[in-house]
Amino acid sequence: MLCVFFALLGAASNAAGTVLQRKAALAVPPNDAMRPRQMIAMIRQPVWLLGICGVAGAAAFQALALVTGPLALAQPVFIMELPLALLFSVPLLGRALPRAGWPGVICMVAGLALALAAAAPGGGGTQASMAHWVPAGLLCLAGGGWAVATAYHRPSGIARAALLGGASAVANALTAALMKSAADTFSAHGVTAFLTAWQTYGFALCGVTAIFLLESALQAGPIVASQPALTLGDATVSLALGITVYGEHIRTGWWVLPQLAAVGLIAYGTVRLSRAVPLIRELAA
Repeated sequence: MLCVFFALLGAASNAAGTVLQRKAALAVPPNDAMRPRQMIAMIRQPVWLLGICGVAGAAAFQALALVTGPLALAQPVFIMELPLALLFSVPLLGRALPRAGWPGVICMVAGLALALAAAAPGGGGTQASMAHWVPAGLLCLAGGGWAVATAYHRPSGIARAALLGGASAVANALTAALMKSAADTFSAHGVTAFLTAWQTYGFALCGVTAIFLLESALQAGPIVASQPALTLGDATVSLALGITVYGEHIRTGWWVLPQLAAVGLIAYGTVRLSRAVPLIRELAA
């Protein structure tokens, strides 16, 4: 429960940070967009600094979630960032969530609750050997590289956006897996060990890559293509890494049926929100 609590705080903190940064951006004259003075104008706004604090807080909460629980439990909770960002936008940006968006929010919340209850992720360790890291890293690199290579041979549109969103999901899941090891090193052995652990620099590099790929996905096509690939891909790859790298486990047998139903609810909710709520496109911008 502590792991889920920290993960929810992380999702809420990142969602709030996104909305606050968007609020700061709206106060900048359109003619300053994509220019150095845009950043200068935003930095001068307290609301932008609060947004940065939200993003930094999200990283801290994510690390706490990964230290206190399995990767397969912590990382899927972060899909709540999407509906939370929409809900925070109502008071902070003065926007209204269309009636068509509420079924999407409900489906995502219900799907996540059903998935965690049915799968009951648990077990596993806090560190993994290179015998587990090397094949997992190579598979992630191969999968993400294939998606990027395929995307850049396609014109801008749904397929390209979905492929790049999927590649970003792989990088994001690998970031979380490496962060779990680095955070445990910091917790158990202190700052020096944290700064000398290869996982620390690995998750930093993967995190930057994930952001770059997500930006590319948003530019390549509609968010209705990239967001579902990112949301479901991140949770799925994180689950696979938790099982194969850290030795975590989930329920199998007939429990797979409600798990698949939960995935369907989350997918439906994500697609519905991406289609029905223009505010998502605004936040992505």
